[in-house]
Amino acid sequence: MNLPVLIVGGGGHAKVLIEALRLSSAAILGIIDADPAKIGTDVLGIHVIGDDTVISQYAPDSIRLVNALGSVHLPKARKAVFEKFKEKGFTFATIVHPSAVVASDAALGEGAQIMAGAIIQPGSRIGMNTIVNTKASVDHDCLIGDHVHLSPGVTLSGDVRIDNGVHIGTGATVIQGITIGANSLVGAGSVVIADVPAEIRVLGAPARKR
Repeated sequence: MNLPVLIVGGGGHAKVLIEALRLSSAAILGIIDADPAKIGTDVLGIHVIGDDTVISQYAPDSIRLVNALGSVHLPKARKAVFEKFKEKGFTFATIVHPSAVVASDAALGEGAQIMAGAIIQPGSRIGMNTIVNTKASVDHDCLIGDHVHLSPGVTLSGDVRIDNGVHIGTGATVIQGITIGANSLVGAGSVVIADVPAEIRVLGAPARKR
């Protein structure tokens, strides 16, 4: 990560990203946030320097952006930020915490974030702007789409397919060979033992539509 980075969003997810960036010796220019109340404050010693208009001060090829919007439901706002600045020609940094384990043949899309203690096993593909959060485990040959959030402690067995825009809640488990359709939400602690169609919410053990 040679170019300096500008963090978009000053909430809780920004804190874990700042830690990962510091451990990777990245140069952090600051944080931007649309909330006027946050401008002028600090997050772990990194200054919130302004709102989105600050980005216009930088040429797209002079920095990389870090998408610090997390999600507790479907990651629509996170997707919107990514697409907005991609249209302006900016690139998002792909971040891997030093304590994460990523197989040598695993593929990480632009802006993917692999957080502390996460595991990505051989043959797996992680899409653009996707979060594999703290201690989440992605086993062999999984295909994870764009704008997905695998929350802390999620476990995916082998050959799982997660389509674009899915949110999987903390501690959920998905058994081998399952497909979860686009823009669906899997509740925290769920155990998914059957395919999940697109754009529904499932919860429980076994997971059922709610």
